[in-house]
Amino acid sequence: MEEKKVITYPNGNISMTTWTCDGILIGHGLSSFRELFTYPAHSDNDVVRLHFGLRGDYLFTYQQLGRTFDLVGGHHNIMYSHPFDIVVQNKALEIETFGVQFPRETFLSFTQNASDQLKRFAECIVLGKPVLFSDTWGAVDTQIEQVISQVMHSKYAGDFQRLFLLSKALELLVLSAESCNMAASKANPFLKNKQDTEKIIAVRDLINTRLDSPPSLTEIAKTVGLNEYKLKRGFKEKFNNTVFGYLADQRLQLAHQYLRDTRKTAAEIAAELGYATPQHFNNAFKKKFGITPFSVRNNP
Repeated sequence: MEEKKVITYPNGNISMTTWTCDGILIGHGLSSFRELFTYPAHSDNDVVRLHFGLRGDYLFTYQQLGRTFDLVGGHHNIMYSHPFDIVVQNKALEIETFGVQFPRETFLSFTQNASDQLKRFAECIVLGKPVLFSDTWGAVDTQIEQVISQVMHSKYAGDFQRLFLLSKALELLVLSAESCNMAASKANPFLKNKQDTEKIIAVRDLINTRLDSPPSLTEIAKTVGLNEYKLKRGFKEKFNNTVFGYLADQRLQLAHQYLRDTRKTAAEIAAELGYATPQHFNNAFKKKFGITPFSVRNNP
């Protein structure tokens, strides 16, 4: 089931879209405000939360953990406490988030034969202890972005939608756990301060606004104020992909969405996304997805 609503505040609003399946709640939120402010949030739901910060900076204090996190867009983690109380301080006027909430017992049933770290996380949940899956927040990389996009643009209904949403919720759980483990394993990270991390996030956002006419590395470096070496190393560390590998993935994912949701021809999509020829687009698409654009258009 999909539901849309807008929560109105005196100084802005939050547009929410939620999906439910088998008691699992999946949600996307876009906050737009006219000024920066601080507000509390509370929940009595006994759930495990997957939190993905997609865009925008904010700081939040998690009262049950007694910890404060200063975060820039492009992060995720898994958390549990019952109840759940945080105080959020917005540091950007527009913030985009995505989340999955698993009922406590449902999460425990899914993780009883999982990785050692997930098992330790689950043991804390069984004992009712507030817990964060990883002290190191993972990066929202291409794989995670694509799964989130698939949920947001899904056209399934009925039992097919239920199965689809369940599979994507579990996929995000696995990807989040793996990504957090990978981030924690980097003993000497290349990005050593928040300012440089924010610049790498700005690189990602710039690429996503220029998929049809991608900027050169030199242009990107000048725009965000990084040298090309730090740009390439930092982007690879943050998103587990090269700058141009990320660009290629994003263009092809958008092309896949256009084929499903519009009547644009493959040639029109190729031209719109900046491919030199329709054949070049066709070859890249088949290499990534294993099928041709024609197959997607004729097998929605």
